Amino acid sequence: MSLIREPFSEGDSLIHRLDPRGKVLVAGTFAVLVAVAASPRTAAAGLGLALLWLALAKLPPRRVAARLLVVNGFVVFLWLVLPLTYPGEVLWRWGWLAATREGLAAAGLITLKSNAILLGLIALAATVPIVDLGQALHRLRLPDKLCHLLLFTYRYLYVFEEEYQRLVTAMKIRGFRPRTDLHTYRSYAYLAAMLLVRSYDRSERVYQAMLCRGFRGRFYSLKEFSWQRRDRIFFTLSGLGLLGVAGVEWLLPLAARRLGAW
Repeated sequence: MSLIREPFSEGDSLIHRLDPRGKVLVAGTFAVLVAVAASPRTAAAGLGLALLWLALAKLPPRRVAARLLVVNGFVVFLWLVLPLTYPGEVLWRWGWLAATREGLAAAGLITLKSNAILLGLIALAATVPIVDLGQALHRLRLPDKLCHLLLFTYRYLYVFEEEYQRLVTAMKIRGFRPRTDLHTYRSYAYLAAMLLVRSYDRSERVYQAMLCRGFRGRFYSLKEFSWQRRDRIFFTLSGLGLLGVAGVEWLLPLAARRLGAW
């Protein structure tokens, strides 16, 4: 089993056929816009836009739900802590515990924002293979070191996995069976140490092989990105959607204040 799987990058939907550069730009702008939002209306609008992208991507619902469960598992702790620790108007009290309206509102806002950002990134960024994502970031003039760091991390995690599988197989052949005892703990400690040592040696061999094949600090790709009509339409409509989300955050309160003044 691979440590890095890209289940969302395989598909033939409209989102999958779009230019990765446009998707990265839209996804990054969307994530920043939703992250700085202070209104639940803005977070809800962002969530609606992310759901629209998700529908266009035609991704497997079960796999998307599995990702959401992981994130919302941490959000549950916020619902248990924030209402009891956030200062504000007390809604109910049970002994020395008191839940505030502001704490519940903050937990709800974080829930909306986290799910909106996650769904938006799944629909746009996760539908791009890692290799194409690195090349798209390079074409967008991001620093070469950041692009190389992404691609090398992706490559060397497979090295870690291969060495881990070899060591685990060797342990099983020698009769190792995990138990709750000191021998098991010591064996896993040896496994972690040997994994680091052997993975480092393996990565050095991979790097030397790259140098022998002419690597000079730049990755070349046989895939050419092309900006087509569907990319222009998607980028324009998504830009209008992002402007709508921004309008919900800043223009609606301003219009409400002016109407109230009249």
